Amino acid sequence: MNGDELRATQAPLKAQYRDTPEAAQITLQAEGRLGEGVTCSVGTGKALVVAGLHPATGGSGLAACSGDMLLEALVACAGVTLNAVATALGIALRDATLSAEGDLDFRGTLGLDREVPVGFRAIRLAVTLDTDAPQEQIDTLLRLTERYCVVFQTLAHPPSLSVALAGPASG
Repeated sequence: MNGDELRATQAPLKAQYRDTPEAAQITLQAEGRLGEGVTCSVGTGKALVVAGLHPATGGSGLAACSGDMLLEALVACAGVTLNAVATALGIALRDATLSAEGDLDFRGTLGLDREVPVGFRAIRLAVTLDTDAPQEQIDTLLRLTERYCVVFQTLAHPPSLSVALAGPASG
């Protein structure tokens, strides 16, 4: 897809959302079901992923770690966003790789120390580009990727979160 094709694909959507802002508001969903041992199966839309404990918390390492999945979601979203922005700006990329790493202290997750936060303390996203684009265009590409990447922005500006029982507990 080139920049013109991308703009042509997105133009009717942008017009609709300008005319009817509520049409741009959607709710994404994810579902899971508890599985064998300490696992939860999650449908990704393309496959069923079995998530389990990280080996640092007693997991076997055979199930996907939800922390890894969060980093993978960041890489996927940033990669798609980077590709779309490069396409829209006409920046030719021969190749691009993205990687994310995050720092955790499992003492928080395991309840060993209430002073240790549960969750990532820091996340770093690295982008490697193979392009002849000038540095100014690369800087713009990275800035717009950060600005329009849904997962990046969600992590940078956390939404309100809640947990609620969806129906009566059976038992």
